[in-house]
Amino acid sequence: MSNDSFVDVAIVSCGTLSMELQHLRDEGFLNTEHLMFTTPGLHEDPRELERQLIQRINQAKEKAEKVLVVYGGKFCYVNAHEPTRTMKKIIEEQGPRVARIEATHCMDMLADEAEREKIAQEVAGDQKVWWMTPGWIKFRHQVFKGWDQGLANENFPKHTGGAIILDAIGYVDQYMAEKPEEFLEYSDWMGIPMQGYPVTFDRFKSLLLDQLHRLYG
Repeated sequence: MSNDSFVDVAIVSCGTLSMELQHLRDEGFLNTEHLMFTTPGLHEDPRELERQLIQRINQAKEKAEKVLVVYGGKFCYVNAHEPTRTMKKIIEEQGPRVARIEATHCMDMLADEAEREKIAQEVAGDQKVWWMTPGWIKFRHQVFKGWDQGLANENFPKHTGGAIILDAIGYVDQYMAEKPEEFLEYSDWMGIPMQGYPVTFDRFKSLLLDQLHRLYG
């Protein structure tokens, strides 16, 4: 088997990244038959996130020799009732057949902190940016489940540099062309401008390969 083959690996991911992972499978980079997703936006519900994640990992173990989890760390799972319980600890409990991508959240998987700072400087100068991926558009009502206009007003407008969507799949341009009214309504709800920024899959692929090699190391 090639050192870069995912044929004996099942991928378990947050559904927010389902479009990117499907794209990588379609292009042949992820040659796995097993992509499994939790409901998008579960960072708002850590108990349900943990339940679904462990359930999917157990299902994945039945399908493949190894399991690679595509989930961020400290920003995706914050357990206020049990602060010492972390994503790292949850993954460690799943055994040596399971590894997790080394990133803090989905935006970090597509562009690291230095790259995001560079993009922000280019697009927004010194102003604060709200980062998103295409899944935050497609799965808006799950990602922001329970958010009303008041909560939106508390969180988004302080990001005076607007919202930047790190887009490796050309989703934003297509969405704006097909559903411009929805895009504008989303921006109005946030109270800040939104724009897509094209990125490559280089970092995401590298992070996936790092854990593949660790699983078989």
